Amino acid sequence: MHLLRVALRIIVHYDVHDADIIYAALLHDLVEDHADDLSPAGRSGAFAMLAVCFGPPVADLVSAVTNPVYVPDSGKREQYLAHVVASLESHPWARVLKASDFTDNGVGLIYTTGPKAAKLARKYAPLVPVLADLIARQDTPLSCQAKARILRQLDTARERFAAIASATVPPEGR
Repeated sequence: MHLLRVALRIIVHYDVHDADIIYAALLHDLVEDHADDLSPAGRSGAFAMLAVCFGPPVADLVSAVTNPVYVPDSGKREQYLAHVVASLESHPWARVLKASDFTDNGVGLIYTTGPKAAKLARKYAPLVPVLADLIARQDTPLSCQAKARILRQLDTARERFAAIASATVPPEGR
């Protein structure tokens, strides 16, 4: 249902009706999760398949929000943050897609408990100010109302991530 929620949020709450953006929302996790099912050439073949089936703009959007294959023995969280910043900096529509994906993933944390919740809260928390900055930019193709809605959701996410992270710190670490 995640893919549908991401697409519906873009349509209903962000007032975006461009078919390519909606297709990308529905397909945004496909390469991360099923590249080898799409093509024997892995990720590069999967992106090529998306371009053939849905057009280069859709493949480009999916590529912009697809997490990279991480370099081993390097900070995964730092690589994730650097990827998000680099890929969204010059891709305004990818910001819209990432905001919806991030919102849905962040909301899902209320159903997660224990160490996994804290781990995800620590992963997502550094992204909040980055996304807020990117969404607030003039070239982000959303109405003022949609931007304001996303920025309020990011404020709420920041508070929740902080509460989750602090609730899981052992008493001696507080």
